[in-house]
Formats: sequence, structure tokens, C-alpha cells
Amino acid sequence: MEDNQKIIYGVIDFIEKNLSEKLSLEDIAKIAGYSKYHLHRMFLSKVGCTIHQYIRKRRLTEAARKLVTTEKTIFEIALDCGYETQQSFTFAFTNFYGISPLIYRKIGEFKPLELNYIKSKEQRNMFKCYGEMVA
Repeated sequence: MEDNQKIIYGVIDFIEKNLSEKLSLEDIAKIAGYSKYHLHRMFLSKVGCTIHQYIRKRRLTEAARKLVTTEKTIFEIALDCGYETQQSFTFAFTNFYGISPLIYRKIGEFKPLELNYIKSKEQRNMFKCYGEMVA
């Protein structure tokens, strides 16, 4: 496996394990041992989106899962995903999914989208990443 690919897998693994925490490019780059500029460019070229976009999409995908599989209120899910208000969460969710969180919950069907970067079944199982990554 290419060194850059190992680094990206490590970054993705770190993000997945800390998805509910406050994550910044600066902190992730420091942990990975790279400048934020270099890590940003490497991640973008390999994954097809920025680290910030990846985290946002993963959190919204996790929110969609929680809407369907839990009894948590939309506000609680918004807080879980790092949003300070239900309104800002609803706006971001609606922009991402094309429907409001309430309607998504009423439909009751969660269909995770695979990360385009993770190609093999082994890699998909290893990271269990969801969310379509489009540049």
C-alpha cells in the first residue's frame, strides 16, 4: 500500500473514532505529523474532498442514521453532530439530503452511501465509512 494511502486511512480512522469530538484540520495534521497545508492537499487528492467536507458529510450521514434508528429528538441529534441550534442543523441537513430531518425520519429508511475512496470490501469493513464523497 502506498505511504500516502496509509496516512489517509489513518486520518480517516482517527476521524471516525472521534466523529463526535471537535475536530480541526490543524489538530488532525498535528496528530498525523504533517503541516495542515500538506495534509489538506494529500487528503483532497486522494479522497476528493477536504477534511472539513468529509467530517461534515460524515456527521450528517450519522445524523440520518440516528433519525431512523433512535428516538432522540432532532435537537439532540443536532447537538450530537456539533450544531449549536436545531435551525442550523436543519438547514445543513436539508441542503445535503434535499429533505428536512423531520421528513427523513418519517420516511424511516436509512441508506448509507459508500465512500468512493474506499474501494475494496476489506477496506469498507475496516473503516465502515458512509457518505458519498464527491469533489
